[in-house]
Amino acid sequence: MTPVIVRESAYDYNTLKPTIWNIIETLEHNPFKKNSRILIKPNLLLPAKPEKAITTHPLVVRAVAEYALNAGCTVTVADSQATGTFHRLLKEGEYHKTLEDLDVQWVQFNKSVKKNIGEPFGEIDLAKDALEADAVINLAKLKTHSQMILTLGVKNLFGCVVGLRKPEWHMRAGVNRHMFTTLLVQIYRAIDPSLTIIDGILAMEGQGPGKGGSPRRLDVLVASNNAAAADAVVCNILGLNPMRLPTHTVSKELGVVEDDIKVDGVIPKVSEYRLPVLAPLTFGPGFLQGFMRKHLVQRPTVDPDLCKQCGECRQYCPADAISDDGNPLDFDYGKCIRCYCCIEVCPHGALRSQETRTGRLIRSIPGLRI
Repeated sequence: MTPVIVRESAYDYNTLKPTIWNIIETLEHNPFKKNSRILIKPNLLLPAKPEKAITTHPLVVRAVAEYALNAGCTVTVADSQATGTFHRLLKEGEYHKTLEDLDVQWVQFNKSVKKNIGEPFGEIDLAKDALEADAVINLAKLKTHSQMILTLGVKNLFGCVVGLRKPEWHMRAGVNRHMFTTLLVQIYRAIDPSLTIIDGILAMEGQGPGKGGSPRRLDVLVASNNAAAADAVVCNILGLNPMRLPTHTVSKELGVVEDDIKVDGVIPKVSEYRLPVLAPLTFGPGFLQGFMRKHLVQRPTVDPDLCKQCGECRQYCPADAISDDGNPLDFDYGKCIRCYCCIEVCPHGALRSQETRTGRLIRSIPGLRI
């Protein structure tokens, strides 16, 4: 039976700190041993204010770091952001200001080592700092995700793929969502975080996980020694069947999580939580899929009133599917692999995923939907 802890909380530090310390001490496995090298891995997607709900709140990071230091551990906080500089991210996200009095090292992942994560991927490059830590503490953010429905505990470890290797893996996985999800779960298993805490005090709904999403206060923390189990409980909170979450279905296939989950705490019921529509990446007979992908499948689109032509999406696109020739942006939907990296990194919230009207009609025809 896998324990998952659910606690109501807020970003008032006098409330948050004892809540997080109680969570750590309630779980079966406490990784904070004296002289241990602790690596805290928050969600540091891009530079954003805490009230945007894009990154793990700095007070959550502080509470865990303070516990680790109190236990006699050394503490490193690290991630590999998708866009912007690491310095700007720490400043805009108020991390330096919030933790400035603590003896914490801040590291941008930039060194990789080979790690065999299992078939079909074999050896891949993962962050050296994460693999060499005595314990990794996974501080995820409760957010929607245009490709994966939600980005929670399991997916947060994809940040241990350094820099531009992330979009490279999006490209290699192509339009096969199950293959990409398998990669995510096997990375999670390779990093093997000792503790996952999901920050859902201020969560994100709608067109996440970047600035296209909308903050929504849920006032909840979910924690477990097993991230996949914590993710399943988050699904229950939001009224979503966990089997609809791609990372959960693959976690079950690979034996990472069992059905037997014991919840310590009250599961709040959240109504009308706005989730992205997860349309298929391909459908129909094989000989028509190229045409269908180009013209009928859900795809990223741009709001020309919000787009500033900054070029962040073009630079990060693994498929080189965005042209700078036009205003608004011009997408080559034949090249586009629907990874939605562009939506993640857009600093202006100008991009959305949208299914075409014809695509919805075609998918309703018996025998064409997969």
